[in-house]
Amino acid sequence: MKIKNKKVAILATDGFEESELSSPKKALEEAGATAVIVSPKSGTIRSWKGTDWSKEYDVDMTLSEARADDFDALVLPGGVINPDILRKDERALSFVKGFFNGKTQKPVASICHGPLTLINAEVVRGRRMTSYDSIKMDLQNAGAKWLDEEVVCDEGLVTSRDPNDLKAFNNKLIEEISEGRHRIV
Repeated sequence: MKIKNKKVAILATDGFEESELSSPKKALEEAGATAVIVSPKSGTIRSWKGTDWSKEYDVDMTLSEARADDFDALVLPGGVINPDILRKDERALSFVKGFFNGKTQKPVASICHGPLTLINAEVVRGRRMTSYDSIKMDLQNAGAKWLDEEVVCDEGLVTSRDPNDLKAFNNKLIEEISEGRHRIV
C-alpha cells in the first residue's frame, strides 16, 4: 500500500524508545510518505534502547512551528520518559488534539507508553485501545476499553503494546493513512 504525498508527524522528545520511532519512520518513508520528527525542542532528541540512552535523532520541526492541519497523520512513540514529558506540555497536547477535529479525525498511531499523551489530551474516552500492560489501568480510568492485542484500531486510532508488535503496528498505520480521515461515531 502506497501513501505518496502524505506528511506524517512523529511527535517525540528525549527518552523515546528507539525502535518505536525508527521502525514506523522507515515504514512510512518506504511507503512513500514524508515523516517529520516534531519535538518541543530544536536540534536533536535522544533515544532510549533497552536499559540505556542510545542514538540522537534530528528534529525536523518544533512544536511552536507545527500545526496539525499541515499533516495527514500522527505517530506517538512510547518509551517511559518521552510520553511523561509530552503529557505535561500544553503545546504537545494542543497539537495532538488537532488531529481529533469534530466528527472526523486524522489517523493517529501510538505504541507502548505513547497513549499516556492521548490520555492527557482527553481523546481516549470510549475508544478501544491497547498499550504496554503497565498503563492498562491508566487507559481504563480515562474511559478507554483496553484490549490485549498486538494492534487495535478504532476509527483511525491505531495502538500497539510494545516493540514486538511493530510489524503489525506499521502495517495498520499505513493502511489507515491510505484510508484518510475517519468518522468518529
